[in-house]
Amino acid sequence: MDKMDKDSASKFQYISHSIDDTYNLAAQIAKYIKGGEVILLNGDLGTGKTAFTKGLALAMGVEETVTSPTFTFMKEYEGARLSLYHFDMYRAQDGDELYELGLNDYLYMDGVCVIEWNKFEGISNAIVVDIQVLDDGSRKFEISGMDGDICADIAGRF
Repeated sequence: MDKMDKDSASKFQYISHSIDDTYNLAAQIAKYIKGGEVILLNGDLGTGKTAFTKGLALAMGVEETVTSPTFTFMKEYEGARLSLYHFDMYRAQDGDELYELGLNDYLYMDGVCVIEWNKFEGISNAIVVDIQVLDDGSRKFEISGMDGDICADIAGRF
């Protein structure tokens, strides 16, 4: 596992060489989750968006198996202290379809929303996780939207 690089006050990078590394990153972020957060996951198919969500869910005390909600758009999981709302909007036509289903009602609730392939417009104060597969098969995570002190603390744990 490579050490994190802090790019700026509220952005850092992390290189993951395995699923365990990805779970560990998600667990470090989960320590700072209080409820009401929206986490946007960006990346091509197979980059690790659902793996990151699984790691976050484990750290939040979710006991159910987390799977991608591609055909249902959203799955809700009860964690030890917070609910996790996992969205996958890959098959959604646009944000209007999601609003018609009432899925926007979950945004900024007491739980945590994790959104893959976001199509909602106007989401503010989100934690953004951009994931890219590198040539050697490892994943580069670029995380922004978290407090600079939190970024520094997380970086110091690796």
